[in-house]
Amino acid sequence: MGLTIYLGSKLGEWLDVKYNNQNQLYYKIVSMIAVFIAIASVIFQVLKITNNDNKNPND
Repeated sequence: MGLTIYLGSKLGEWLDVKYNNQNQLYYKIVSMIAVFIAIASVIFQVLKITNNDNKNPND
């Protein structure tokens, strides 16, 4: 999760430098997208684990 957010922020920084953006717009947008992707990934992993636990008849 942390790596996804970190890489997203670095990508945003790079885009701001490449396109000479003074208000860090790319940094903010790409970082927020990375946060949403990281949270969605964790939610899907938890749902997968929960569904696998519910399907196990031995418990």
